[in-house]
Amino acid sequence: MTFTLAIVGRPNVGKSTLFNRLVGKRLALVDDQPGVTRDLREGAARLGDLRFTVIDTAGLEEATDESLQGRMRKLTERAVDMADICLFMIDARTGVTPTDEVFAEILRKRSAHVILAANKAEGAAADAGVIEAYGLGLGEPIRLSAEHGEGLNDLYSQLMPLADKFEERARADAPETDVSLEDGEDDGVRVPTASKPLQIAVVGRPNAGKSTLINQLLGEERLLTGPEAGITRDAISVQMDWDGLPVRIFDTAGMRKKARVQEKLEKLSVSDGLRAVKFAEVVIVLLDAAIPFEQQDLRIADLAEREGRAVVVAVNKWDVEPEKQAKLRDLRESFERLLPQLRGAPLVTVSAKTGKGLDRLRAAVEKANDVWNRRITTAQLNRWLTGMLEQHPPPAPGGKRIKLRYMTQAKTRPPGFVVMCSHPDKMPESYIRYLVNGLRTDFDMPGTPIRLHLRSQSDKNPYKAKKKPGSSRLRKHLSGKPPSK
Repeated sequence: MTFTLAIVGRPNVGKSTLFNRLVGKRLALVDDQPGVTRDLREGAARLGDLRFTVIDTAGLEEATDESLQGRMRKLTERAVDMADICLFMIDARTGVTPTDEVFAEILRKRSAHVILAANKAEGAAADAGVIEAYGLGLGEPIRLSAEHGEGLNDLYSQLMPLADKFEERARADAPETDVSLEDGEDDGVRVPTASKPLQIAVVGRPNAGKSTLINQLLGEERLLTGPEAGITRDAISVQMDWDGLPVRIFDTAGMRKKARVQEKLEKLSVSDGLRAVKFAEVVIVLLDAAIPFEQQDLRIADLAEREGRAVVVAVNKWDVEPEKQAKLRDLRESFERLLPQLRGAPLVTVSAKTGKGLDRLRAAVEKANDVWNRRITTAQLNRWLTGMLEQHPPPAPGGKRIKLRYMTQAKTRPPGFVVMCSHPDKMPESYIRYLVNGLRTDFDMPGTPIRLHLRSQSDKNPYKAKKKPGSSRLRKHLSGKPPSK
């Protein structure tokens, strides 16, 4: 999904009908009466060879208070702010209304890319409305019929060049991961620069202090903070120099348990945070010292590990912790027990409010990035593998021992290794963990995700089945047996 498209417009102009057509399912309720859609609905859309996220929104109405219509409008405006492209729909049969003109002005100010569509444009009765749409100042309108699927080719033509731009942007912003290595290649750790800074995502539960931490690093109140949980709603990136280290930090919305995420806006916010994790190289999992390692914290840390990102665990609000030594001992024990897949990851105590511990956090982030880029030569790996096999031989399922013959590093970011062996399908997970933990300890790779792949190497001698011409007759002659006729 390279971009997000929000469909906006007055009630009953056909937004949900177009949404259903783009996602290929009847996900959104559709009816002739206005105001059926109230929440934001997100879906995976497909138009020709384009793949993107489409958001169905509530009808825009001139309400700014805390009434239901006012709250619906706020949700729609938030979707406009978060979307890459807005598709502004009007009813071609009704023509341009004063409300359409008001919202066209709002969209011009709030969205960089607005596409105008005149829906219900089938037949001559819609011609006058399509001509009126030119007066909105949003360019040439697309003649659409969401109900009959007409005009989608014109929509594709307008989306295609924008999609290419967003794909280029995504490639530029995305970190280079799973980097393949050739044997004998130099240890090339990418050095962050001002044009290509180290990308860091700060994630955690609501009210853990993520925005406060980033404000402390910036030295100014750039991000909105407060005692209420859930103030941050979308992932905001800030570029800065962190004591000589160029970084781009993503502040994300707090991630609650899925069952408790009821508001559509919060669902959008959480999905935005998940995207930030995918665009990061190092993920800082921020915990609250008062209630660390709750189930949701573990899920967030596990998500970062599964995405293959370097992980640093930071425990915030340490300044108000009364029993620091005992608490730190309990934290380390819980961390090793609850997150064995991140064994040895840096655990840093900080106070986002006072700034204490941020120098240790920076050092931990830099080391985590170095380990994420770690390169080990094939010779070192095979010497290490020999020692590991002597110390603890692999199992022998069915009485036939699995043979591990050769090991090499295939990738970095995160480190990925390949072991050539016999019967890789019979290797138990416990032995793979033994090797991974050994790599962490012996090559100083604490906390980083390690990928270990087993590949089959046959036991059979490739020349065993081949016989030289006349070899059988020659053997019989040497043994004194007469050759068979």
